[in-house]
Amino acid sequence: MSLTGTVLDHVREHRSGMVVDLAFAVIWVAVVSALFDALPAPTWAYHLSLFAGVVAYFGFFASLESARDAQ
Repeated sequence: MSLTGTVLDHVREHRSGMVVDLAFAVIWVAVVSALFDALPAPTWAYHLSLFAGVVAYFGFFASLESARDAQ
């Protein structure tokens, strides 16, 4: 099997999850960018807030999975 076939199979298998991941990332970056455009802050705080999106992503989806398991 070629690399292209493998990648296409992976995308077909995980399409909805990849769309949710992309949407979360786009929304997080848009909110952080809008917030830091409106408020003066150092560049390191902006970068730290963007990185906090990684923690927020894993925390949000872990709590979502935990809530689904509790039902």
